[in-house]
Amino acid sequence: MKRVASLFVALGTLLVGVTAYPQSYPAKPIRIVVPFAAGGPTDTYSRWAGQKLTAAFGQQVIVENRGGAGGMIGTEAVAKAAADGYTLLGGNPGPLIIAPLARKIVGYDGLRDFAPITLIARMASCMCAHPTVPAAGLREFIALAKAKPGRINYATPGVGTVGHLAIENFASLAGIKMTMVPYKGAALYTVDLIAGYIDFAQIQIFQAAPHVRAGKLRALGVTSTARSPLLPEVPTAAEQGMKGFSSYNWTGILAPAGTPKAVIDSVHAVLSQPLRDPTTRRQFEAIGVEPAGDGPAEFAAFMKAEMSKWTAVARAAGIQPE
Repeated sequence: MKRVASLFVALGTLLVGVTAYPQSYPAKPIRIVVPFAAGGPTDTYSRWAGQKLTAAFGQQVIVENRGGAGGMIGTEAVAKAAADGYTLLGGNPGPLIIAPLARKIVGYDGLRDFAPITLIARMASCMCAHPTVPAAGLREFIALAKAKPGRINYATPGVGTVGHLAIENFASLAGIKMTMVPYKGAALYTVDLIAGYIDFAQIQIFQAAPHVRAGKLRALGVTSTARSPLLPEVPTAAEQGMKGFSSYNWTGILAPAGTPKAVIDSVHAVLSQPLRDPTTRRQFEAIGVEPAGDGPAEFAAFMKAEMSKWTAVARAAGIQPE
């Protein structure tokens, strides 16, 4: 009996050792670093995640915007943060996947230095021009760009972002040359596009739609594989002759590599539950967003597939790290 009692004591001690960390997590506020300016899609869905975690954990979740260098500054800060679950990343394919394809010096490895937790959503974009640009669709825009090589400028959230590589892919397929103007986030360049300081940009569909309807922007096409319910009159790029072209941005929550699995599972459980809820999914889909909810393993596999895709795009477009 004494041996049995000792076994139960030992087992109890082991279980306490295994579960003590997640049971006590979080014991203080959590920080989600968004590597772009406030107002863009990565910021929007990171704040959604922060609200869900605050409600579930009873601890404040602070969203910190650390824009700059196409998202690399904030992303690197999380890569080098303590792997204790108190610093998370609002992840975006630009700094995580595409930056190494466009930059020679990147202070982290997008696959190795992070622990994927949950993919929240995937978003297609609207290819928009200022109304003074004399083009009603992509065919006319391409013809205009060919007549004025390098004179049409386009905005991106920075070098080595989806907005950068996707437009370079579009330009390569169309056989045109344009001039890039980097910003610290989509919200900032949307303002300048409406003001007419730049000519062309990709803007998330739900953010572009009100400006298109108000006549402040002209929608030339959407980057999704099918038309958006928000702008059903706007054809896809493929419908306008850009066969095989599509582009999606996405937002997910990640932690520094080495973060305890129990913590990652706890955060994933909180975020994936509402993403499985039919009402939440309808709310996302109503604004042209594809809700995800992928777990850590699925999210990691998705990121590897993204790396393969954009590597091929960069090679085809002749993009070399600078």
